[in-house]
Amino acid sequence: AILNSSFRSTFELPRYNKLIKMVKAYELRGLPKEELLKTLAENRKTLADLHVAKVTGGAASKIAKIKQVRKSIARVLTVHNQQQKEGIRKAAAGSKFVSKDLRVKTTRAMRRALTKEQRAQKTLKQKKKDTHFPMRRYAVKA
Repeated sequence: AILNSSFRSTFELPRYNKLIKMVKAYELRGLPKEELLKTLAENRKTLADLHVAKVTGGAASKIAKIKQVRKSIARVLTVHNQQQKEGIRKAAAGSKFVSKDLRVKTTRAMRRALTKEQRAQKTLKQKKKDTHFPMRRYAVKA
């Protein structure tokens, strides 16, 4: 399909130099959930427009901004997910069991390892042996 000039004038892309700015994670943390989702939607729309510009042979400056927008989308999603998880943590605080996604990850082997208390326990036989046959103390002559 050939784009005629009238269509192209109605489909002019906005000026991205003003629209795109790097979002910082610490700035996003102060925003409420609705603002974050609005920012996310704007960034996704901008990314879609930039992809269209890339396909239609847009300027190199627009194509270079794709990476920047993708990174800002990732930052917004990261902050959003952290806030959600924090909310779940607050709701689950004080409950008897902790859900699996809130538990400490570490490694499989570390999760299955004995605790310090379990490691320190001795069998009855070992306790008797320790009491009946204590470590001998020798007086050394100087």
